[in-house]
Amino acid sequence: MTILDETCTLSHGVEIPKLGLGTWFIDDDQVAEAVRAAVEIGYRNIDTAQAYGNERGVGEGMRTSGVPRDELFVSTKLAAEIKDHDQAVAAIDGSLERLGLDRIDLMLIHSPQPWDDFRGGDYAQGNRAAWRALEEAHQAGRIRAIGVSNFQQQDLENIQQGATVVPHVNQLLVHAGNTPSDLLDYCESKQILVEAYSPIAHGAILQHAEVRAMAEKYGVSVPQLCIRYTLQLGAVSLPKTANPAHMRSNAEVDFRISGADMDVLRDLRDVDYGEHSVFPVYSGK
Repeated sequence: MTILDETCTLSHGVEIPKLGLGTWFIDDDQVAEAVRAAVEIGYRNIDTAQAYGNERGVGEGMRTSGVPRDELFVSTKLAAEIKDHDQAVAAIDGSLERLGLDRIDLMLIHSPQPWDDFRGGDYAQGNRAAWRALEEAHQAGRIRAIGVSNFQQQDLENIQQGATVVPHVNQLLVHAGNTPSDLLDYCESKQILVEAYSPIAHGAILQHAEVRAMAEKYGVSVPQLCIRYTLQLGAVSLPKTANPAHMRSNAEVDFRISGADMDVLRDLRDVDYGEHSVFPVYSGK
C-alpha cells in the first residue's frame, strides 16, 4: 500500500485519491502522454482547468490509459473570469466536451475574482451565480463533486449564502513557507477538503537551506519532504510534473515528519517565487 492507494472521503461520501498529478503548464499536445505515464505509475487523480488549455489532452490520456474510467478521478476548473450562471452552464458543457467524458469527478470555480483583478473587486453575486450552475450539474450527476479554488474565508461564506451544497473542496496554494493555518482550520470546521497545489512552492523552495537540511535528516528529497508535509496537514497534494521519474519519486513519501518538524515547516515564511511572482497566486496578494 503506497500513497497512490490512499484516498480522502469528501463530505458527501465521494472518495478522492490523496496524491494527484497537476498539469498546469503541460501543453495540450504533450499532456496525454504525461497522463498515461502517471496512470501507469499508479496515479488515479488528474487535475486540469479550462485556463490550462489542455483539457482535450487530459481526456485523451485518460481514455487511452488502459484503466477503466471509474478508477480515475479527474478535476477541472471553471475559468476565473466566468461570474454568470448561463456562461457557467455553457462552460461546464464545454469542459465535458473537450475532456470527451460523460462526467467530471470534481469541478471548481478557479478563483473568486478574474485573474486580472485577483483579490480585487466584489464578485460575490457572480460567484453565487456560477456556484448555482455547478450545483445544478452536480444534481444532474454530470459532476460528482463541486468546489472552489483560491477562496478565502469570506469568499466561502458568500458562496454558502443560499447554497444547497457546501463546497466539497477548496484548492489552495499550500506549501512549507505558505501555510494559511486559519483558513485550513475554517475549511476543516466546514468539512471542506483542502487540496494543496504547488506543494513544492513552484520549485522556489528547492534551495531553502533549512528545508534541505531537514530533507537530508529524513533521507528524502526536498520535493518528497514538501509533498509529505501537505499530506500530513490533511490535504490532497497535487505536485505538477510531466517527468515520469519525478512522478515516481513524488509518490515515494511513506515516511512520517515529526510534530516538531511539522511546526518548523508550518512557521516558515520566506519563500521567493522569483520569475513566477508575475502570476497572481504567487504575487503575495
